[in-house]
Amino acid sequence: MTAARTMTEPAFLVLTALVDEPRHGYGIAQEVERLSGGRVQLKIGTLYGVLDRLAADALVEADREEVRQGRLRRYYRLTDEGARALEEEAVRLADNARRAVERLRLRQAGGPA
Repeated sequence: MTAARTMTEPAFLVLTALVDEPRHGYGIAQEVERLSGGRVQLKIGTLYGVLDRLAADALVEADREEVRQGRLRRYYRLTDEGARALEEEAVRLADNARRAVERLRLRQAGGPA
């Protein structure tokens, strides 16, 4: 992912969900919901669209496939490039949040925003 291209919130949360271990689609959706405090609930079409784009950008890749109760589950894992992109985006978002907090404090103190 290039620096000029910003990451959507679903992509950010999907990458975050894959930091600790490979997960299958339903597992990713559950982890995203948990990470967002229930605010983001990915529909299947959205989830697999995000996964397809992240795979095309080499930020995630298929880890393995398993058959459970007659259903095929494909697991995805974070690539090293995906970890770097996630870290860059996390730093960018944290910097934006810090600036917003600083400006709000200045406004509350009666200074220039």
